[in-house]
Amino acid sequence: MRGIRILTLNLWGVHGDWSARRRVLVDGLRNIAPDLITFQEAVKTVEYDQVTDLLEQGYHVHHQGGRSADGVGTAIASRWPIRSVNEEQLDVTERFDPTARWIGSVAAGVVDCPAPVGSLMLVHHKPAWQLGYERERELQAVATSQFVERTRGDERHVVLAGDFDATPDSGSMRFWTGRQSLNGASICYADAWEATRPGEAGHTFSPRNPLVVSGEMPLERGRRIDYILVRCGEHGPTLDVSRCSLAFDFPVAGVWASDHFGVVADLSAPE
Repeated sequence: MRGIRILTLNLWGVHGDWSARRRVLVDGLRNIAPDLITFQEAVKTVEYDQVTDLLEQGYHVHHQGGRSADGVGTAIASRWPIRSVNEEQLDVTERFDPTARWIGSVAAGVVDCPAPVGSLMLVHHKPAWQLGYERERELQAVATSQFVERTRGDERHVVLAGDFDATPDSGSMRFWTGRQSLNGASICYADAWEATRPGEAGHTFSPRNPLVVSGEMPLERGRRIDYILVRCGEHGPTLDVSRCSLAFDFPVAGVWASDHFGVVADLSAPE
């Protein structure tokens, strides 16, 4: 095995026709067969664990701290044991809702992937979602990048994934991809979509999905806001992106899996 497959997906909780959506998600996840996953808007309560319900046996799951009153939050899953996890809240301004602690958070899990990839840090970044909160997203991007540098230790590979709620031309995403500095800091991660599909819109929140236009944003025109990023060294990313595509971006028997499309990427160790 030379590479790994990673998926990021916003599950949209159990909204809509959950029974029908669940069937599409279970079948789709089995077909995609990701090795590493970051889930947003995943429900975890005493009675129900949405992530383990959707995945086949054999995955290791970490539910991140900070959830809403109805159990909605974030999670990471891995085919291999998650050796350690560090988390941090990203309360960068006073504008955050204290009842939704999963929004504005980061978690980093270390996973020992098979050779030649080896040890890898999977970072799940979930910043503010509101359209007018780009300042918060910028501050959170800087905070997460510094969190990664403090906690990654000897890990050569860092993969950052999640629902960033920011378009590629935003300040926060320009920071992540090395196009600008913020608050005196700079970093560079390779955007898996851009690396393999330059020029393609790749919208992950789109009005062609009826769950979007029937929801809270009926005037949505379409944005790419979900990402898989690979940390760069001085000369480029430490892992090669051989493939990147959307996931759950079409209906199955008229059923859409979520209001977001997922992003899936195949990463491999360079020759």
